[in-house]
Amino acid sequence: MQESTPGDKTIGEIVAADFRTAKVFEKHGIDFCCGGKVALGKICTEKDLDLATIASELEAVQDEPIDRSQNYAAWALPFLIDYIVNTHHAYLKENDEQIAAYCRKIADVHGAHHPEVIRIAAIFDKIASDMAAHLKEEEEVFFPAVKRVKASLIVGATTDAKDRETIQESLLKLHREHEEIGDAVHEIRHLSRNYEIPADVCNTFMLTYRKLKEFEDDLHKHVHLENNILFPKAAATVN
Repeated sequence: MQESTPGDKTIGEIVAADFRTAKVFEKHGIDFCCGGKVALGKICTEKDLDLATIASELEAVQDEPIDRSQNYAAWALPFLIDYIVNTHHAYLKENDEQIAAYCRKIADVHGAHHPEVIRIAAIFDKIASDMAAHLKEEEEVFFPAVKRVKASLIVGATTDAKDRETIQESLLKLHREHEEIGDAVHEIRHLSRNYEIPADVCNTFMLTYRKLKEFEDDLHKHVHLENNILFPKAAATVN
């Protein structure tokens, strides 16, 4: 049996095992959340990166002291769900509408000279609307079903068939929605030239781009926790 190499592991598997590796992928522009199912070797080939160099950098960050608060893969499923809701869902609920309003404002003020912000405002409006429905689905349907099934398994009771069906159906839907939102955020990054602030703009424009970058950073961690840790654990409860 052939031994696996670092290039055989997917990006998601690597980051799920040790979140410290995320900064290596961020440095090289490698998507570790929505694109987490791609093998490291394949992404290095696609981006013309040296696999040995990336593997060495990954090994180096894993020698750094580990923060126990970042050992997400070791967290119990209900605790992980509560963390995601209280940290990332709370961030989205507090910021989405404000960022959307900022985007619309700079589109009105600067759209004539910077037409890209008109498109950015339209994209973010859809993101905000889609995320509201996505969070509602997770908090009211998917997460409660996962918690009930997990609680039954812990005490050795029979799990509810309807909950198992809900989990399986939700996983397909939520994965697809993550990909759509990820694509939309990548388009904003492209349109904004990596959030480069033009010289002729106001403070609101600068604040908007900073908030968009903050939104993307939070989304990367949020989707990573769900796609690469929570969803596989939830799937394991019904398989």
